Amino acid sequence: MSTNEAALPSRAAGSAPLVFSTGAAVGLLGGMIGLGGAEFRLPLLIGLFGFAALSAVIVNKAMSLIVVLTALPARLAAVSLAELGAHWTVAVNLLAGSLVGAWAGAAWAVRMRTATLYKVLAALMVGMAGALVLTHTTALGSMVLPAPVQVVTGVAAGFGIGVVAAIMGVAGGELLIPAIVLLYAVDIKTAGSLSLLVSLPTMLVAFTRYSRDGSFAVLGTNLRFIAVMVVGSVVGALLSGLLLGAIPDLILIPILAAILLISAIKLARHAPAGG
Repeated sequence: MSTNEAALPSRAAGSAPLVFSTGAAVGLLGGMIGLGGAEFRLPLLIGLFGFAALSAVIVNKAMSLIVVLTALPARLAAVSLAELGAHWTVAVNLLAGSLVGAWAGAAWAVRMRTATLYKVLAALMVGMAGALVLTHTTALGSMVLPAPVQVVTGVAAGFGIGVVAAIMGVAGGELLIPAIVLLYAVDIKTAGSLSLLVSLPTMLVAFTRYSRDGSFAVLGTNLRFIAVMVVGSVVGALLSGLLLGAIPDLILIPILAAILLISAIKLARHAPAGG
């Protein structure tokens, strides 16, 4: 894939209010459903700010990493280290797959033709919309599996989540949380904190792999843009706490899923014919 995708288009340069407000909107949307919102940020980076697919993924990954680091202390305050320590085997089990998946996913992303990456991102957006609806409208139970089967399933699930998170530049909480609840019968509050502990090293692995590609220069070229949007995202996430419950899930979730589906259609159509 070409390395000249790193430059930020002129229409985004100098538009700090737009960048900030977009980040705030993403943080607000994500915060209202307990996530970072990176799934909503990715199509905006491409469609609104004009980043090419791989550059958008790398920028999204950088922002997701910062948002996770910001959220981690708050989550640790809500769920003690002792509580998380009781479930350390869950994190290790998922990490055994997610670390490998993150490296593989990032490697595949940098090798894909641009047109293919757009289509893959569109397909993953549809999957994320489905996961969003399933997770927030269905009472999650838990699977009773023999220990060896649980371990193998956890590694496989971790690998798949690592691949998806790396290719989309997201933390993967939308997939990690239901996986932890379903496979290990952990309550959803603890699962949310465990997901951060799994996603952080997983993201660092993907980030390391992306750093070996020329398109990684997009971060150095757009530091101001990234900083402004991250601040907006954090502000939006904080504001979301004031709006929790203001919109019923039966209304909010379909709207957010529709946003993801519309974004998927636009990404699929965005793919260049010969890229």
